[in-house]
Formats: sequence, C-alpha cells, structure tokens
Amino acid sequence: MEFAYHVVDVFTSTPFEGNALAVFPDASGLDGGTMQRIARELNLSETTFILPDESTEDGVRVRIFTPAYEMDFAGHPTIGTAYVARQLGIVPKDATAFALRENIGSVPVRVDAGDDPLIWLTTPHIEALGEYPKARCASMLSLDEGRLIAGVPCGMLSAGNPILYVAVDTPATVDGVRLDANAFLELVRERRAPTCLFVFAPTDAGAYSRMFAPQHGIVEDPATGSATGPLAAFMMKYGLAPSADGTTFVSEQGVKMGRRSLLHVSVHGAMGAEGIEVGGHVVHVATATLYLDRGLRFVSG
Repeated sequence: MEFAYHVVDVFTSTPFEGNALAVFPDASGLDGGTMQRIARELNLSETTFILPDESTEDGVRVRIFTPAYEMDFAGHPTIGTAYVARQLGIVPKDATAFALRENIGSVPVRVDAGDDPLIWLTTPHIEALGEYPKARCASMLSLDEGRLIAGVPCGMLSAGNPILYVAVDTPATVDGVRLDANAFLELVRERRAPTCLFVFAPTDAGAYSRMFAPQHGIVEDPATGSATGPLAAFMMKYGLAPSADGTTFVSEQGVKMGRRSLLHVSVHGAMGAEGIEVGGHVVHVATATLYLDRGLRFVSG
C-alpha cells in the first residue's frame, strides 16, 4: 500500500519556518490506529488524513493527529490541509470559501486573493474553563510572580482544546520561560482532556508567544492556530489587545525555536461576537510516499 503525502509549513511564507504539517490527501484504507502510528513516526506537531469516502459537498473530511493523540480541532492543520486540498483540486483551486469536517464539526475556511493568500479559519465556540493560582503558574514557568501581568488571571479557555493562558510582562520574559512539565501536569491533572500551556506578552502588533503541550507529545509548538482565537478573546477581555477595538492583530510565535510564525487575527463584532478568524500563509516544502509493507519505509519524492 502506497500513500502520498505532502509537507507544508504553515503561518509563514518562508520554507523551514512556521509550523510543519504532513497532509495525506487520500488516507483510504487507513484505520485510526495506523494513522496514529504514522503521526508518531513523522513526529511533527500534527499530521492530517483526508478521507475521500467520508467527504461530501458540505466539507472535506479530515482527521488530525499529534504524535500522541487525535485532535478534535487544530488550527495549523486546518489551514495547511485547506491549502493542500486547494492545490490538488480536492476542492476547486479557485475556491474562496469551503469547509473541513473535523471531529469537532464543520470548520469554515476562506481564502484571500493572490498568489500567496492568507487562508483563514473561523474559530469554533470558545468556552471558559476556569482560573489557576498565579503563584503556581509562575513557579512552573521558573518565573518570579511579579513577571505575570497584574490584574490578569491565569485562565483556561477552549475552542476544542483546553489551553491555559499566562500573560507576562515582556517578550524577553516569554523567551526566558523554563517549563517544569511535572508541575504543569500536576496543576492540570484533574482535566480529562490533554491540556496545553500558552505563555504570551502583549506587543504593539498583538502578542509574542510560546506554547507547550507535553500531554500531546509536543515539547513546544511553533504555531498554534487553535490557541490564537481564544488568545484574542482573552486579550480583549483584559484590555491587552493592541487597539481599542482589537479587530486585527498578529501573534508572533516560534521565534525561540528558530521557526518564526505569524498568526493573523480578525475579530468580527464586539468582543468577537460575530466570530474570530485566524489566518496564515502556507508554503509547500516536500512531497513523499509512505509504503506500508513489512514496516514503515519512506521514499522522498
């Protein structure tokens, strides 16, 4: 059995920056367990699998896996998979609006005009999941509590993935974070779903950020689209957005890893009441073939 796949970098126009994603455009014949093993083998933040037999006019069916876990929704896989689906004609190449059907449901996608367009997703419903002690959050990040922004709680939000947000004073503080993964796991141990940690500092353009996901098998993620919609809601709630209305801004992520990513945000309606879009550029970097025979063997194409 041979399976073609494509590697794209998402939230960048520069190869080897952004967040890498493997996309299998036809995963017919693969069960979920095998998809998980392939994602673990490729060891990218996420790998996606398009299922033509389950796709309809209402949307392209996609499953998303980290190296350790199947996701209900994820941002850079949505945008990267939309790019590949368009390039291969799985949806019309000139399509400017369509949907991907993920485990969370239908995720709307729109595409700007141009040769290197921004591809946008609409963030699913955002839910507030509670607050956590600032002293413990600071300690697990190896920070003095005074580096956390006064008056802003350490809050957990979810748009399909629970994420704990910690706001700190400067980008230099973000870069200086050293996560105690055991302390983080103890802090969120009562949560049933794997939980991520998002540390950010407000900037003139928007935010400077890092994201950690040890429960997903990801030490650090260079670009996290599923975290950026809730980030926008969090920043607007606590007056951290760069403009009075907070309608557009950029989250810069992955710099500390050497994979700079730019995640664009477009907020519609007061406080995002009419939707929060997250957008980014995509660049194709590789095409390859996976052979499932007596084991896994990769041949670059």
